[in-house]
Amino acid sequence: QLRLVESGGGLVQPGGSLRLSCTVSGDTSYLYYYSIGWFRQVPGEEREGVACISTRDGITNYADSVKGRFTISTNYLSMNNLKPEDTANYYCARRDGGDTCQLDPDYTYWGQGTQVTVSS
Repeated sequence: QLRLVESGGGLVQPGGSLRLSCTVSGDTSYLYYYSIGWFRQVPGEEREGVACISTRDGITNYADSVKGRFTISTNYLSMNNLKPEDTANYYCARRDGGDTCQLDPDYTYWGQGTQVTVSS
């Protein structure tokens, strides 16, 4: 069973940076093409797409709220100039196939989440 595990969350001051990691285990598909997405959720709120990347073409998509501050790669989400409104539980997800990634929650595999808290 393929599993995703997020790590790297924690408490950071506004303006600070964090790098979240998405670790894959149990991948027996040997697929080259897939998409990795990062989502975040505040309790009581809907899950929000943050960023995604397609391994086929390297094309990325970002939510307007994080554009210019967050950078996604296959294994990491680098977050810079963090704001209190970035506080949420962050999830990585994977969708197999070569389609351009999307920020809607149509992904097959999900991690358990890692908490990011931005506060002074």
